[in-house]
Amino acid sequence: MGDVEQRRIIEGLWFAEGPRWHEGRLWFSDMHGHRVISTDLKGDLRTEAEMNDDEPSGLGWLADGRLLVVAMETQQLRRRTDDGSLEVHADLSSVARGSLNDMIVASDGIAYVGDMGHRIQDGGERRPGQTIAVRGNGSWFVAADDLESPNGHILTPDERTLLIAESAAARVTAFDRADDGTLSNRRVYAALHPSAEGPQFAPPDGICLDAEGAVWVADPIGARVFRALPGGETTHEYRIDGLIPVACVLGGADRRTLLICAAADWRRDEVRKAPSGIIAAIDVDIAGVGRP
Repeated sequence: MGDVEQRRIIEGLWFAEGPRWHEGRLWFSDMHGHRVISTDLKGDLRTEAEMNDDEPSGLGWLADGRLLVVAMETQQLRRRTDDGSLEVHADLSSVARGSLNDMIVASDGIAYVGDMGHRIQDGGERRPGQTIAVRGNGSWFVAADDLESPNGHILTPDERTLLIAESAAARVTAFDRADDGTLSNRRVYAALHPSAEGPQFAPPDGICLDAEGAVWVADPIGARVFRALPGGETTHEYRIDGLIPVACVLGGADRRTLLICAAADWRRDEVRKAPSGIIAAIDVDIAGVGRP
């Protein structure tokens, strides 16, 4: 399940996360480089925003096109202004229990932000994670609680289903989404299976959806990306030159290019020793759908 052409779109990143295909370009956070970057598939980079006081992670766009960026450790959601700076869209520090991480934004401007329940880099007490919904006006409510390290988030094409990667539970969990953004009918969408090669645990990090309802999963512990059908059966598995994949998105003109964020390590102290991060690309047969 591993023989496929792999291309490197970009090298020399600190730690790429939160990839999104938006208006013909790949957008992502270079987390430990404190900036948001966009690129075409030839590697033409643009710095879209800088966050020198924190580490950016999840990305999305309001209904009017303004960029939203998760500020992980200050526990804020920030909004890009006309001059390119980032201002506070919602301060979630009163409700967050740990590092904020991944996010998906619906077409109505409601952002779903994952609270890991613990500080990713510094350890400390591990508490239940949650997904916090932030409305377009910056007000918020807890949309889902008692999650096991909620990481990647997906909205299906009709935006009626939200999928959440629960890293500490090795599963993708589904919720029905109502018109007001509230979530209900929690259920397991896919119980993820470990690779025959590597640790016998499959923690999902960043995820994306294809037109057959399968989820592409970045598995940093198993050092692979894999495709899981609803229920959890694995159909494809790829390794990225000894690096650990942390997130992926289906992009390109036909959304049949799997774009993968990978690096030599995820720990801040190790990452900052050398910029090992890359964006890799693999062509796939089934197109991406939904958000991201």
